[in-house]
Amino acid sequence: MPIATLNDLHFYFERAGSGRRLLYISGTGGDLRFQPNMFASPLAKAFDLLTYDQRGLGRTDKPDAPYSMAQYADDAADLMHHLDWDDAVVIGVSFGGMVAQELALRHPAKVKRLVLACTSPGGAGGASFAFHDIEHLTGEARAKHLIPISDTRRDAAWAAAHPQDYATFVAMGSADPFAGEPGRAQGARRQLEARAGHDTWDRLPQITCPVLIAAGRYDGIALPSTQDKMAARMPGAKLQWFEGGHMFMIQDRAAYPAIIAFLNAGDAA
Repeated sequence: MPIATLNDLHFYFERAGSGRRLLYISGTGGDLRFQPNMFASPLAKAFDLLTYDQRGLGRTDKPDAPYSMAQYADDAADLMHHLDWDDAVVIGVSFGGMVAQELALRHPAKVKRLVLACTSPGGAGGASFAFHDIEHLTGEARAKHLIPISDTRRDAAWAAAHPQDYATFVAMGSADPFAGEPGRAQGARRQLEARAGHDTWDRLPQITCPVLIAAGRYDGIALPSTQDKMAARMPGAKLQWFEGGHMFMIQDRAAYPAIIAFLNAGDAA
């Protein structure tokens, strides 16, 4: 099992493919055991793809202590150093986009090009949906609460008109085969605590690498209005809309080709 020991914590990671080096940073609750994961996506065919379970998640250590967004960013930088990656192109999705912002700010030389997907800067620029406010919801109750937020087209009228699809989404959102693992709930809570404090808004103009902000038109988690603000805040950032909600990368077939084209532009890493 590929494990990197970074600052006394053991991080589970996976790497596959060939081409330009790509670091993928996953979202809230990301766990590489959930299938299909990013290695089943077009990214694995286009890049030397590296991703990992972040602290508190999956098969990575889950210390019972406060986590910070700076720590999450430093974890990513330390993993790159462990693998002798001086730099890479980077995708951060949702919570991973928050980490990727901090990575580009704290370790700018490591980020050649940056995709921020369905994410938010916090602060005056706007925060993503407050998952820490629904931490008490689990299973079906949580899934039902999030369906119309994840994609604002899936409201009550949609659910009534598409009962089989709705039931499928509820079942998918409720499933967690690893729920009883030691430290799992604790690590998830620590991640949400760090996420609640995310705020890069005042520092965003310091991100000067090429940036693509990729967003879903119907995302109720990372709001469309926030994407406009974020794009205007970074010099030269490009904002591209896709037909979908928070999961637009699998909802819109144009998303992966656009992201791959952006990451492969410019000088090779």
